[in-house]
Amino acid sequence: MLRFSSKGGVAVSAMLLIAEGVEAQENGQTFLYDANGLEVRSHLQFGFNAVSEGNLFWDLAATTVPGSGFAHDTEWLESYIKPGVSFEYRLDRGDVVYGKLSAVSSYTWGIDAFDTGDTGSSTLEEAYLAIRGDLGRGVSYDLSLGPRELTLGTGMLIANGATSGFERGALKLGPRKAWEMAVIGRLSLGNVTGTAFYLDPNELPSTDGSNELVGFDLRYDDPAGGYLGATYVDVRRSESPYPLAAPGGVGAPAVLSGAREGTRTISAYARSNPFEGALKNWVFTGDFAYQWNDRIEMEAWAGRVTAGYRFSHLAWSPSLTLGYQSFSGDDPNTATLERFDPLYYQGSPSAWATGSKSASTFINSNVNALTVALRLQPRPADTWTLRYARIRANELNSPVQFGQATRVDLNGNVVSGVTDAHLADDLFLEYSRIINRNTFLTAGVSVSFPGKGIDNVVGGSADPWTGGFVNVVYNF
Repeated sequence: MLRFSSKGGVAVSAMLLIAEGVEAQENGQTFLYDANGLEVRSHLQFGFNAVSEGNLFWDLAATTVPGSGFAHDTEWLESYIKPGVSFEYRLDRGDVVYGKLSAVSSYTWGIDAFDTGDTGSSTLEEAYLAIRGDLGRGVSYDLSLGPRELTLGTGMLIANGATSGFERGALKLGPRKAWEMAVIGRLSLGNVTGTAFYLDPNELPSTDGSNELVGFDLRYDDPAGGYLGATYVDVRRSESPYPLAAPGGVGAPAVLSGAREGTRTISAYARSNPFEGALKNWVFTGDFAYQWNDRIEMEAWAGRVTAGYRFSHLAWSPSLTLGYQSFSGDDPNTATLERFDPLYYQGSPSAWATGSKSASTFINSNVNALTVALRLQPRPADTWTLRYARIRANELNSPVQFGQATRVDLNGNVVSGVTDAHLADDLFLEYSRIINRNTFLTAGVSVSFPGKGIDNVVGGSADPWTGGFVNVVYNF
């Protein structure tokens, strides 16, 4: 059976909530109490999204599972509401005890891209208690216990701590971000910050892999704007499987039960400071990750480089960013497992999505992409972004996503993955408007032109996959 899917509300997010990371406005309306060193504040965020998709997944289901009844055209509505309350209490010695409690209630009306709809749920989001303060000589600390959000580095490995979509609803909005349990400790000295963590992701009940991660991150932030950091992640416990390509690429992939347990990843990330002279207006970034698991003979890698230029002398403040990202796939001609595990990456088009449409099909494993993004801002409240991605597979006849591409070819052989590296060319035009300091509107249209790798699965020329959405997010 050929059925591509994604990591819940990670790779399937057509866009990152533009209100994400925006703090609630500090005005009299958000404070519930402010006296005697105690501040109590209310929070409220909600969103509404209308989505239309045509020729979903290039209508692969019509060829590979014609009796499934999968609808290749669909429209749906989704929404969520996220209320919360937070507090800060300043101790006599200057340390601050703080915490937050919030929940998410979401729902989808109609059938979404993964053939699920008219469903939703309410879940706990954040429920943490923390303390921060100074230890003297420029050293500060921050300790936290309980469900909360945590993003490390550029979001390549650790960002989305929770899964939306499927039985929880709100597939595209992806309102859940907090880890189900997080123990986080930070020490900072000047511009250097070290973070140690234990994380338990908030997975879907239907696909809970009992994952637990530990690790640390060390980061230097230059006051000029650049940064340099490294992250180490160790999967201490997991029941999540890995696919292993069939020898020579002929046959169905083997499924290694519980293979993620013991996987270790070390990554480095960097962004340049502003340049002077000939390189003025240029920005460069780089990420690299190496991954291994001695228990199952695994060795994998991933990386990305980008170069951005801002045309400061032109109207509308145009900026152009070129990038290339690649994630190793499993070589069917070796006994080693080379498939990269992207863990809990930030899967929005502005972060680590591989393509726009294609990000709903392929996770960041056995794929590479050449990307271009052009951003225009005709007014401070309006932003237009055009993105292009040319997406290819790194290994032929090897699982591209997890193994759902396993099928019987015209010669009666069981094969997996694709026989040509070119997967798709994605175009995505996005418009964002700041309606006011609390309300944000985003709309987008996108199209994915299938490459020869997809055409070969269909056995002909596959049609493009199109779609559009418009949403409003309120953050107070």
